Amino acid sequence: MKPRTQEWVSKAEGDFTTAGRELEALQSPNYDSVCFHAQQCVEKYFKARLYEADIPFSKIHDLRILLKSLLPIEPDWQQWEKALTDLTMAAVEVRYPGFFADEDVAEEMYGLCAAVRQAVRQSLGLA
Repeated sequence: MKPRTQEWVSKAEGDFTTAGRELEALQSPNYDSVCFHAQQCVEKYFKARLYEADIPFSKIHDLRILLKSLLPIEPDWQQWEKALTDLTMAAVEVRYPGFFADEDVAEEMYGLCAAVRQAVRQSLGLA
């Protein structure tokens, strides 16, 4: 694995850990933060996979656009297109007044993140 790919993976793992910790917090869990870090984890894992495959990408945060760049090498990942749209929107909406994630939304976004994380890790040859 390329060193920069490993850096992307390490950054993604930090977001995954943070999202999981907030989801499991016994006092004052921040469900907004779960959504934000779940999106960040997926974004960084997608960029790791793109980087490893020498597929260029820009500084974007829209998971659908990143997914479309990955589909030529990972066609099975098409199954997540709708859910990734929801994750992108949830991560943006929680940053502004008017929307607060609840536990159900946070668990759904974290579950999606975990599934994508596992698929990308497998694709990169990680345990």
